[in-house]
Amino acid sequence: MSPKKRWRGFTLLELLVVLVIIALGTVGVTMAIPDPAESALEREAVRLSALFESARAQSRASGVPVTWTTTVDGFHFAGVPKGVLPERWSNSSIRAESERPITLGPEPILEPQFVELRHSESPSARRRIATDGLRPFRISDSPE
Repeated sequence: MSPKKRWRGFTLLELLVVLVIIALGTVGVTMAIPDPAESALEREAVRLSALFESARAQSRASGVPVTWTTTVDGFHFAGVPKGVLPERWSNSSIRAESERPITLGPEPILEPQFVELRHSESPSARRRIATDGLRPFRISDSPE
């Protein structure tokens, strides 16, 4: 008589445990990958905030009023020599909304004002760049 042959391999339960571990790992990696639209929006908000502060400093130093307005393909700083500050978004999907032109000086105290940035590929994502008139422009996710 030959000894009984025993099949070797994984049980169904062991295979299911491995699949669950792989699925959890995939979910973890997917959640860790940042949204490109959110990243682009954040970069543009930081960039615009720095441009506002630069224009504000130039206005105070020169004594010339500087205002910022949106244009069809970007934005414009009036009161600053052409070419000194950029006038286009780094990402063409960014749009800005403002109630009125942003005044950046030359007075040291400004009126409270804000600009809201949106990304055309992610309409729910937005960043608000605002000042209370005394402090520098700050970035936030939602209205204060």
